[in-house]
Amino acid sequence: MRTFTRQRLNALAVLFLAVSYSVAQTGPEPPKMLTSADLLSDVGILERAYKELHPGLYRYNTREQIDANFALLKGEFSRDQTLGEAYLAFSLFTAKLKCGHSYPNFFNQTKETKNALFLGQNKLPFHFRWLDGKMIVVRNFSSDKRITAGTEIVSINGTPAKEVLAKLMTIARADGSNDAKRVSYLEVLGNDRIEAFDVYLPLFYPQTNSKFALKIKPVGPKTMETTVDGLTYEQRLSSMNPANKADENAQAFDLRYLDDKTAVLSMPGWALYDSKWNWRKFIEDTMDELIAKNIANLIVDIRPNEGGLDVGDVLISRLIDRDISLSQTKRFVRYQKAPADLVPFLDTWDRSFDNWGTSATDLKDGFYTLKRYDDNANGSLIKPNGKRFAGRVFVLVGATNSSATFQFARTIKHNKLGTLVGQPTGGNQRGINGGAFYFLRLPKTKIEIDLPLIGQFPVGNAPDAGIEPDVYVKPTAADIAAGRDPELEAVKELIKKRK
Repeated sequence: MRTFTRQRLNALAVLFLAVSYSVAQTGPEPPKMLTSADLLSDVGILERAYKELHPGLYRYNTREQIDANFALLKGEFSRDQTLGEAYLAFSLFTAKLKCGHSYPNFFNQTKETKNALFLGQNKLPFHFRWLDGKMIVVRNFSSDKRITAGTEIVSINGTPAKEVLAKLMTIARADGSNDAKRVSYLEVLGNDRIEAFDVYLPLFYPQTNSKFALKIKPVGPKTMETTVDGLTYEQRLSSMNPANKADENAQAFDLRYLDDKTAVLSMPGWALYDSKWNWRKFIEDTMDELIAKNIANLIVDIRPNEGGLDVGDVLISRLIDRDISLSQTKRFVRYQKAPADLVPFLDTWDRSFDNWGTSATDLKDGFYTLKRYDDNANGSLIKPNGKRFAGRVFVLVGATNSSATFQFARTIKHNKLGTLVGQPTGGNQRGINGGAFYFLRLPKTKIEIDLPLIGQFPVGNAPDAGIEPDVYVKPTAADIAAGRDPELEAVKELIKKRK
């Protein structure tokens, strides 16, 4: 299923965002008040758009539950709100839909909203992971050198870290009951230009200054206290992993060799919509090189990769010698032609989404089937292309994989094309929503909310879960402290046993 997200779609907009932040040196703007009348007017537009256009609105909620959630949102907006309060309320609402592609997208907001909500010096000065509900530091940027990799952050400004996680889970976007994806979404690892945790921590826990009072537990010593300065947006941006903040036209994948028989293909992101880099040629050249060198083991690392283009299909085409089906799923939309009075609020990159025409067939039950060019009786096909790589394939996976990478992991496992190593993926086997998007721009509050248009639904029963790995590997704080990559080490052991 081709998945597009505005977060990844417009790299130029992201660069513009970074520039706008760099020139704003005076900190966050004063809170902007929104009237109850304006808020309720925007909720009315949101309710119509979601009820008439969203294909997965009732996938995990009944109609009564959706009506009740809208009623709660309207009740919340019975009083005037700050922009931050309104943004948080919309986020709490969309999280209840259990759709990983429905939320107020950070990258789609107006410049004023971005400056007001995302700019403050209120970002924790380290990268971290959540392991068994504990906040574990991966990389420290504060002046307190006691905060090393593997350190546990016990509390933040007096609030236990586990309570912070529980609070933020209420806004975390994910499909169905896949809480592993929600937890992953709330980590800060330098993979995104705007981190969800950075956005929502100050909205739930407003600060009066830029300092954080922390209770920490370094590896070995007892719990101790410290106070550290928060990071600005520019400082957070400078701490990003180089591969994720590179120019959008730069090479996005990396190939390295562990030895003369084993290669690692790192693919941190497939959001290459606007990139001029020829990623298809890179994959083709890489596979030709591996075959020429008689490489026996290929390790594909997609752990930090949420999705984007269907890059995985191109890679799979070099692993097969027969046509394979992506999955037995059906594609449904909720409309044939978008209501004319809603169209002015529905931004998108392709206006053909306004009218599916003959591609959409009315099922007379509130849905339309949506055909695509490569539909067949067994689902969408991937065909062999070029000389086949016949070595062993290992794919490093985790909860971040929730869109195109979820589909890639599912196809690899279902067709026994390789071994999945790591943790369960994000996404959901009951299907996801995406493929095409409207960016619903609410006229009064100026807040944008993503609206996926194509629902993918499985044939038959499917579990409310992501894809389970073939080899489960759970990282620990000790791994982080020692700088170990347990998933990669597990693959090395598998290769060694095979030898």
